[in-house]
Amino acid sequence: MSTAASPLLRRRNKKINWQKVALIVTFSAVPLFLLILFTYVPFAKMLKFSFYNMSYTKNKGYVGFDNYLKIFSKEEYVQAMLLSLYYMAGAVVQLSLALFFATLLTSGLKGSGIFKGIIFFPFLVNGIAIGYIFKFFYTRGFVLDTVLQAIGFPLESLPYWLRDKAVNNWSLVFTSVWKYCGQNMVLFIGAIASIDPTLYEAATIDGANKWQQFKAIILPGIKTVFMLNLILSITGSLSAFEPAYVVGSMGANGTATFFIKIHQMAHVNQKVGMACAMAMVLMVLILIFTAAQRLFFRYVMKDSENTFNGKANQAKALW
Repeated sequence: MSTAASPLLRRRNKKINWQKVALIVTFSAVPLFLLILFTYVPFAKMLKFSFYNMSYTKNKGYVGFDNYLKIFSKEEYVQAMLLSLYYMAGAVVQLSLALFFATLLTSGLKGSGIFKGIIFFPFLVNGIAIGYIFKFFYTRGFVLDTVLQAIGFPLESLPYWLRDKAVNNWSLVFTSVWKYCGQNMVLFIGAIASIDPTLYEAATIDGANKWQQFKAIILPGIKTVFMLNLILSITGSLSAFEPAYVVGSMGANGTATFFIKIHQMAHVNQKVGMACAMAMVLMVLILIFTAAQRLFFRYVMKDSENTFNGKANQAKALW
């Protein structure tokens, strides 16, 4: 009976496997089709257009790499790229503050829930709304100037926060720090909460203070989340748009980022081919910075990961 039933059982299993395959294909076909239609096909078209001198209505012909050469030969585009360094510096400050608040608020501080909500709230506000809030905040003689005058700074000694090229980009960077600090803080809090509490107990028994626990336990323990936040912050710095567009009045007074230049090239100057080439350059820059960060964490942070694993094994052996 078992011999006779085995071919039937095999055919039944084969039929079930085909049903699973058909089910997987059916459910994945639509999302895969949409992904190809709205992501990969436009990307291929953008790559193709970057080699042409064209607008939305006219195509003046193939120009090869001329669009790419113009990007690196014109100072205004290079300066726009260099403005990303301001936002990268802001990203470092932002991550440092987020990590500081996350460590502080996971240490049993009273009222930590209220502070978490207050710090996270700016992330929930629309970016355009934040832009107009800070545009009013930085206007000459308004909120920031009023506060500084109240503590003793005369108005004549204060710069024009959005017009003075020595400070206007730093003013815009502060808006990004204020908005995204809370998001990174929440991610860090989740990562810190996932660390085995016995590690802290073992470190306390060994006589480690809070700073030593932070270096040996918290920082290596959240390395993956920290790397993710850093990658997102750096890539966001390269494609900064809202602060310069809204607060900086569409990139006025030397605040136009590379993303603003792409927008102006495509929608104001109607040079689609050039704008596509600029978008391709921006994508390559993001990929380069992402790969560099991954290599940094893979090789430079390798020792800290080994230290963390050693501490974890010691704690497990102790308990």
